Amino acid sequence: MPAGGISVGGSGKEYPGNLTPFVTVTCVVAAMGGLIFGYDIGISGGVTSMDPFLIKFFPSVYRKKKGVESTNKYCQYDSPTLTMFTSSLYLAALLSSLVASTVTRKFGRKLSMLFGGVLFLVGALINGFAQNIGMLIIGRILLGLGIGFANQSVPLYLSEMAPYRYRGALNIGFQMSITFGILIANILNYFFAKLKGNLGWRLSLGGAMVPALVITIGSLVLPDTPNSMIERGNHDEAKAQLQKVRGVDDVEEEFNDLVAASEASKLVEHPWRNLLQRKYRPHLSMAILIPFFQQFTGINVIMFYAPVLFNSIGFKDDASLMSAVITGVVNVVATSVSVYGVDKWGRRALFLEGGTQMLICQAVIATAIGAKFGIDGNPGELPKWYAVVVVIFICTYVAGFAWSWGPLGWLVPSEIFPMEIRSAAQSITVSVNMLFTFLVAQIFLIMLCHMKFGLFIFFGFFVFVMTVFIFFFLPETKGIPIEEMGKVWKEHPYWSRFVEHEDYGNGVEMGNGARTTKDL
Repeated sequence: MPAGGISVGGSGKEYPGNLTPFVTVTCVVAAMGGLIFGYDIGISGGVTSMDPFLIKFFPSVYRKKKGVESTNKYCQYDSPTLTMFTSSLYLAALLSSLVASTVTRKFGRKLSMLFGGVLFLVGALINGFAQNIGMLIIGRILLGLGIGFANQSVPLYLSEMAPYRYRGALNIGFQMSITFGILIANILNYFFAKLKGNLGWRLSLGGAMVPALVITIGSLVLPDTPNSMIERGNHDEAKAQLQKVRGVDDVEEEFNDLVAASEASKLVEHPWRNLLQRKYRPHLSMAILIPFFQQFTGINVIMFYAPVLFNSIGFKDDASLMSAVITGVVNVVATSVSVYGVDKWGRRALFLEGGTQMLICQAVIATAIGAKFGIDGNPGELPKWYAVVVVIFICTYVAGFAWSWGPLGWLVPSEIFPMEIRSAAQSITVSVNMLFTFLVAQIFLIMLCHMKFGLFIFFGFFVFVMTVFIFFFLPETKGIPIEEMGKVWKEHPYWSRFVEHEDYGNGVEMGNGARTTKDL
C-alpha cells in the first residue's frame, strides 16, 4: 500500500505510513490475547449444562434439571454456588486490571500480556484437575486475574501499534479473537459432552491451557510499542521501532508528537486523580458508560449461558449445545463485518445500527418465550418451528452485537485516551466491564427465575437507552490519529464545554508548530 496520510479534520496532521506485513502479523499475534477471554465465555455455559459436571459439583442443580425437585424451566439452574463458579472470574479480573495499569505503564504492554497468559495457564490446570468446589473457584480466580491483565494491555497495544487509518480494523482483531475463542469452546463442548464420565468437562476446562500458551509465547516474541518505549525513556529504540512499524523512514512528525505527549504525561504524578479533572470529563464518561452499556446489552446472558438458556427453554442437551455452536459461528462472521466496515462506515453508524437491531430482536424473543412459557415456565411439548424462530432471532441479535457493541466497546475507549491517562483510563474501562460482567453473571439465573421472559425486556430497555446515548454523545473517531483525538471533544456540541482550546491532544497545545504543556 502506498505511503501517505489523510488530512484529519482541520488539524492538518498527516502521519505517513503503510500497513506493513510486520505490523499486520504483530497485531494479529497480539490480538490473540482475546482467545483466553472468549474461550472462557464460551466454555462456562457448556460445562454447566453437562450432567457429569453437575452431578459431581452441583447435585441440587442436576436434580432440578431432571425435574426431580422442580418442573419450572426458568428456575432449573438457579443456584448461588453455580453462579459464583461463573462470576468469580470477573471479580478477579476487575481487581487485577487495576494492578495491570501500573505494570502496563511502568514496564510495558508486553509484560502485562505475559502475566495474563501465565496466570490463565495456571488457572486452567487447576480447573482441569479440580476435585472439589474450592479448586474450581481458585482456578476461576486465577483465570480472572489473567484476563484482567490481558484485557488491559492488548487493546492498548493494538491501538498504539496500528497506523491510524487501519486502527479500527486491527484493534477489532481483539474482538475477533474473543469470538473465535467462544466458537472453539462451543464446538469442543458439543463433542466433549458426548464423552462418558468426567473426562468431557475436564477436557473443556483444561483446554484453556492452549489459548493461555498462545498469549504467553506471543508476549515473549512481540515487540513493544513505540509509545511504551518512549514512556520508559528509550527514545532511540522507539524511533527505530516506529520506522519499522510504519514501513517508512519519515516518522519525524509522529515521533515528535509522541515524545511531546510523553513529556506532558510525565508531569502527571497521579494519573488516577488526574482523571477527575474537568478536561477529562468526556474520557472518563466514555470509560465508564461504554463498558457498562456493553454488558447491559444482555450479550453475556446469551454467550455465558447459551446452552443453559436453550436447555431452559426446552431444547435437549445436544440441541442446546448445537444452538450455542450456531450462535458462535454467527458471532465470528458478524465480527468480520465490523473488521471490514469500521474504518469505512465509522464507529457511530455501526453502534446505532447494531443497537436498533438488538432492540427489535429482544422484543421478539421476549414475546416468543412469554407466549409459550407463560409465568409458570412449563411449556409442555414445544413445536420445531418455535425452536427455529427463537434461534433465528437470537442469532440476529448476536450478529447485531458482534458488529457493533462487541468490538467497538473495546476499540473506542482504547483509542480516545491521551497518553498521560491512557493506562489508568483503560483500567477503568476494563474494571467497569468486569464489574458489570460479574454482576450480570451473578444475578442472571436469579433474574431468569423471577423475571422470566421479562428478562429480555429488561435488557432491551438498556439497549434503547445506550443507542440514544451514542446518538447524542459519542463523536466519530474514524481516521483520526490517536495523538490528535482531543479535537473530537472540542468540536462536539456537548463535550466542548469541558475542553479548552489548549487541551487538544494529550494535554499538549498544537498550534503553529509550538507545543507547550498546559493545564496538567
